[in-house]
Amino acid sequence: MTSWSFLTNHARVLLCIARDPGVRLRDLAASLGITERSAHGIVTDLAGAGYVIKQKDGRRNRYQIQAHLPLPEPASREPAIGAVLALLAGASAGRQLTRGNQPEASTAAGPATTRYGGIGA
Repeated sequence: MTSWSFLTNHARVLLCIARDPGVRLRDLAASLGITERSAHGIVTDLAGAGYVIKQKDGRRNRYQIQAHLPLPEPASREPAIGAVLALLAGASAGRQLTRGNQPEASTAAGPATTRYGGIGA
């Protein structure tokens, strides 16, 4: 019997980050049953595409999902990634995703970001 998953590993990584913006790559990999190297590659892909912003927090990284961005599907530009993650992540992570998922206006000091918000623009 062939084993398969409805969600790609990229989507599963986004869900883990939505639940815990401070997740370590080691823990991310272990929870998804992938190698740490694969987890790193997926986070790098997501950061390169602009869906995740990686921020240093001491010796660890914190991740911020850009929930306002559209899904990377050529046929559909709606809904935003945050709406899909809110649906899949459940109530607690969904509340985080639906708050502040629109980009904030830039100020003279640069774009507004939250250090520990995890999800937002």
